[in-house]
Amino acid sequence: MSSEKIVAEKRTEFGKGAARRIRRENKIPAVVYGHGADPIHLTLPGHATMMALKHHGANALLELDIDGKTQLALTKQVQVDDVRRVIEHVDFVAVRAGEKVTVDIVINVVGDAASGTMVVTDANTLTVEAEATHVPESLEVSIEGLEIGTQILAGQVELPKGTTLVTDPETLVVNITEARTIEEPVADEAAEGEAAEAPEAEAADAE
Repeated sequence: MSSEKIVAEKRTEFGKGAARRIRRENKIPAVVYGHGADPIHLTLPGHATMMALKHHGANALLELDIDGKTQLALTKQVQVDDVRRVIEHVDFVAVRAGEKVTVDIVINVVGDAASGTMVVTDANTLTVEAEATHVPESLEVSIEGLEIGTQILAGQVELPKGTTLVTDPETLVVNITEARTIEEPVADEAAEGEAAEAPEAEAADAE
């Protein structure tokens, strides 16, 4: 995983009012936690941060330039406004090169299972341990040609070199089942016959 450099500003104003003022300036309030130090409250450039997080995904690694010093920071939580879809706040964990971190990695299911099957994804992420600067952006699971009854467990998912599985290896990730078929309702032939005879009976009565 590569990192992107972001110039950050330390902030001394806190609370909702201060956060709103920061966002009005197209900037993003953020906090860096970790290594036993006090949290570092920052203001980040809005567009550059948004693009970095969009490009690198959930576990984006950023090089934060804070007063001329570089701090590696791993993204832990991104708060997004549900309506405007803009980033409201970011939580980071301070990391060092060579340090091991535990993160949740998104699973991407690729390929097509055999005809007549239905693919059920039971786990969307796996928890792994990896070196902070080599956290995988995602894990790929191929279901190409898999038949009904095939199951893929966490322990069967291929991990990048240097990455260790933390999730229970017996956790079900993907289950290939038989495709459900929707049966067409069968009309009652007797009822259809009665319905067809009804107009004839009414016509006879009229005569």
